Amino acid sequence: MQALGPWLVDAKGRKLLLRGVNLSGSAKVPPGASTHLRQSLQNPESVSFVGRPLPLDEADEHFARLYALGQHFLRLVVTWEAIEHAGPGIYDRDYLLYLRALVEKAASHGLLVWIDPHQDVWSRFTGGDGAPAWTLSAVGMVREHLHACGAALLHSEWEGPLPTMIWPTNYVKLGAATMFTLFFAGKDFAPNLFIGDENVQTYLQRHYVAALCEVAKTLRGLPNVVGYGSMNEPSAGFVGASDLTSPLPGMVSKGPVPSPLQAMAAASGIPQEVAVWEFSPSFMGQVGSVKLNPTGLRLWNSPTGDPWRQEGVWDLVEGQPKILRPDHFSQVRGKPVDFAADYLRPFVLYVLSEIRKVSPESLLFFEGPPAPVGHPPPWQASDPGGVVHAGHFYDGMALMGKHYDPDFTIDQSQMMPVFGRDAVRTAYVDQIRALSQHLLNIPFLLGEFGIPFDLDGGASYRSGDFSAQEAALDGYLHALDQNLLSGTLWNYTPDNDNSHGDHWNGEDLSIYSRDQRRNTGDIYDGGRALSAVVRPYARATCGTPLEMNFDRTTRRFFVRFRRESSACADTELFVPRYQYPSGFSVEISVGTYQYEASKELLIWQTPDLDAELTITISPATNPCPSAV
Repeated sequence: MQALGPWLVDAKGRKLLLRGVNLSGSAKVPPGASTHLRQSLQNPESVSFVGRPLPLDEADEHFARLYALGQHFLRLVVTWEAIEHAGPGIYDRDYLLYLRALVEKAASHGLLVWIDPHQDVWSRFTGGDGAPAWTLSAVGMVREHLHACGAALLHSEWEGPLPTMIWPTNYVKLGAATMFTLFFAGKDFAPNLFIGDENVQTYLQRHYVAALCEVAKTLRGLPNVVGYGSMNEPSAGFVGASDLTSPLPGMVSKGPVPSPLQAMAAASGIPQEVAVWEFSPSFMGQVGSVKLNPTGLRLWNSPTGDPWRQEGVWDLVEGQPKILRPDHFSQVRGKPVDFAADYLRPFVLYVLSEIRKVSPESLLFFEGPPAPVGHPPPWQASDPGGVVHAGHFYDGMALMGKHYDPDFTIDQSQMMPVFGRDAVRTAYVDQIRALSQHLLNIPFLLGEFGIPFDLDGGASYRSGDFSAQEAALDGYLHALDQNLLSGTLWNYTPDNDNSHGDHWNGEDLSIYSRDQRRNTGDIYDGGRALSAVVRPYARATCGTPLEMNFDRTTRRFFVRFRRESSACADTELFVPRYQYPSGFSVEISVGTYQYEASKELLIWQTPDLDAELTITISPATNPCPSAV
């Protein structure tokens, strides 16, 4: 597979539209762990991620199901911690061998893979997943103090049920914000922080990229591995912050919302009174205040350990914390900084350069910070090819509030309300199109999109009615079809259950759950919202796709493309039995076709000509013949 202009193409020159899933939500934590369990964060050096995202002895079952669901392109979630948890430069060889065996299993089921080096809010120890515990220790943090100091909000330390979607607030808390700033821009903003003889930025990035390259070395030669991601949802941290006395803008304001100055002071053992915010379908705004770090615990392993205090960003003045360098994070050498251009782009180029040394033909998938707080790095015509912009899209109201209204949403690109069912679907089409056009002349793949299955307090579990999720997913996938884009849905979690969802921070977005199984022996058993998820698509087109549409109500599927005489292969369409249990009828403008029932693929042979061609597939009483 390679990138050609805005398209992904295969070895036969066919333009590809890929459909798949992220595998999986629970791969962010070790087997048997969950972010709500206190013991999950114990003994981080000796954990094992072997068996994540699924045990090898269950792989055939899940991979066969994923193929039947039409999810043929897997974004395989791998964390830095899983690779290098034991210490700097110490790689978990058992995990790497497990990973190769898993990818080989996927190949035997006809599934392609791209490796996603996943992180959320830096690491499990700052409330998410990704980096090993030793990265925090290396910069002088006492990781056991992160929650108590207000530098991170941990599910395992939260008393009572975790508030809905509060984990993203960790992006702007001190723990994650400091680590991202040091990782991407330590040379500029913490020039005096060295680990050994290396600046902290060089040290952290070198280890991260080396760990990803170990994965690439392990998987080298496997033909179904098409590429590697650079980093899931990278964050600017404090980079670009111009007012350190006001809270940083984040994905959501919820729970305690300290300013950077308050966060720095609290981490140094100085209790701070900070605002508390609420975000819900019915209310957004400040609801009170709370004392951050009331016991005065210190995050840093020495009184002088805070790198921002060392750099003169802040200090105590007449006993009160005060910002001394207000433009420390917003200007470098007298010029305003831009995170995407100045720091994220060089990092992506670094990852690309090192991965290509190991796997020269691999694609590189990259993205910017999650909307609406950031944008992808600029990509120039003179930059290396073989890259894919893999940005993410969610309906923020549905994701953050866990309530889906088919008649209302917020257009995040314009921050405007949208009313009416048709208008909401159109808004999805327009927002995803806008995201795909951030970077022109390179392919775009929607790396994440999805819907919570625990909407409205888990009402769907009790009723068995997932119609809201079906409507949402149909809207997102319709938008992909309308824009002729590829995408990997978030997510498929093999060990999902109704009690703990994806086993990470209260999230439950998996299209499969053990608790929805009915032991029917059916390959679709356990699937959720499948009427929207399992749909036909043109996965390899002998020419340029011009139009693709699937109507979930009538199950009519239509494709129009321009045949190109330079291509000599057949067009392949995935036509799932799930949508056509009694068979289907086919109308083609020209040519012949065959249906390979074992692969659920319709192979359309067209004559060598330059012309617009069409195919229409509809339900039929009698199965279609194998050839016409």
